[in-house]
Amino acid sequence: MSTSASQSVTAPVTRRLDRTATSTWLKSLPSRYAILGAWVLLSLLYAFLVPDLFLTVGTFQTIFGSQSALVFISIALICTFVIGEFDLSVASMLGLAATVVPVLTVLHDVHVVVACVIAVACSTAAGAINGYFIVFLGINPIVVTLGMSTLLLGIAMKISNLTSVTGLSDSFATFSTYPILELPISFYYGVALTIAAAYILAFTPLGRRMRFVGANREVARLAGIHVGRIRFGAFTAAGAICGLGGVLLASTVGGYDASQSGSFLLPAFSATFLGTAIVRPGRFNPIGSWIAVYFLVTGIVGLQLLGYTGWISQVFYGAILVLAVTVSTLVRRRASTT
Repeated sequence: MSTSASQSVTAPVTRRLDRTATSTWLKSLPSRYAILGAWVLLSLLYAFLVPDLFLTVGTFQTIFGSQSALVFISIALICTFVIGEFDLSVASMLGLAATVVPVLTVLHDVHVVVACVIAVACSTAAGAINGYFIVFLGINPIVVTLGMSTLLLGIAMKISNLTSVTGLSDSFATFSTYPILELPISFYYGVALTIAAAYILAFTPLGRRMRFVGANREVARLAGIHVGRIRFGAFTAAGAICGLGGVLLASTVGGYDASQSGSFLLPAFSATFLGTAIVRPGRFNPIGSWIAVYFLVTGIVGLQLLGYTGWISQVFYGAILVLAVTVSTLVRRRASTT
């Protein structure tokens, strides 16, 4: 067959494939970005109900300028979720780092930079210990990380003498609060981390190996991937990310109260699971989690402006977690049958 004849045969096939791919992509848009639509509708609802309170610069800054720690924890969770593991200690690792910084700086006159390095090192070590027990000793990850969470919380409360330690310098606060376009620089740290994590998972050999390990650990091992190394590295990376988030949190508030660590866990899980319904349905992905973080915070802030306080955040995050896990499970089940 001549070249021109071959091209005349393949051209219609190529066009049909292109049309099919475009049609598939368009059909997937509602499922990929439904949360964005819900976010817009939710914002419009609050703008209609409490326009004088919701449509203000202060509310905008509250929503987008105060959740960097939650973004860091969510990305840390993704590190372990992607490889098929589980980590209940992320909030306590962040809390330990956030406690170590003011304790060393304020109570023991350690230079703040040294204190930050020690804080990140402590959190990273905790993640590595998780990885050692889970990967190399084969202990159940729920048991290990739940125990580590309680242990780290106890350590943080001991070194802080059961009190909130404050007094970090204003110059250190600028590390996280310096304003750029009406938002603190900590917001942009979260954006940078999210983009970096998304790039690593989607476009690098490491990210492909992590997803491969999460999909089928035994097949990945037979394919020559160092499964144990990937799993151990994921837990260690989660600890390091939590450590950085803890330093950022301590800088933002000028200190830390270790007893508040547990309050981050439920929102982080809710955002991470809800993120599986965004951008890449059925998969844990950083951009989806980032969107979910601010979608959830918008919901909470709006309800608070309507007069619901205290209990509403627990009810809202708990309901969203159940809904998000249900959606994630259904999407994964549907993907596996198609």
